[in-house]
Amino acid sequence: MPSVVGLLEQRELTARRRVDGLREEADRIHAELEVAEREWNEWVIARSRVGEVLAPDDYVTASEGQHQSAVQRVRPEPAEAAKPKSVVPLWRAGLAWAALSVDYQRILQALADRNRLGQGPLTCQEMAACFGLDPVPGKVEALRSKAKRLVARGWLVESAPGKFTLAKDVAGQDGGS
Repeated sequence: MPSVVGLLEQRELTARRRVDGLREEADRIHAELEVAEREWNEWVIARSRVGEVLAPDDYVTASEGQHQSAVQRVRPEPAEAAKPKSVVPLWRAGLAWAALSVDYQRILQALADRNRLGQGPLTCQEMAACFGLDPVPGKVEALRSKAKRLVARGWLVESAPGKFTLAKDVAGQDGGS
């Protein structure tokens, strides 16, 4: 007959695997959402540009506000960003940041900027503020999950509980290029 502790460990392992699977699924969906939002914003900008070209001069001044808000919604992305279903690879010398999905690249960039300014580690709550996210538990925990995954794969170091910095060799890459 198995021990109670053994049964509990087995259930804990099953639950942890389920959580990890759901987190990866959430990351995949979030990456797909980013791609869909970017495509949508590109169409908004395209429609606005065509409207400016084809419309009389008074339309151009009326549409400038729409165009500006559309441009602000678009997030610049690296040309060779990882595919939405990608996993975080183990860090190794010469591996570019482009191997990571956009969300992970944003975390690395925020930490690289912080490192460049000599400001030290960054908490997930501070990251949420940097990215313009509401510092609600769901958003902060999603960032924490990503940061912990980057730590596990060698991209980041958790210098103190909840405080993240770039790993030494990753910091030397200066943007992964």
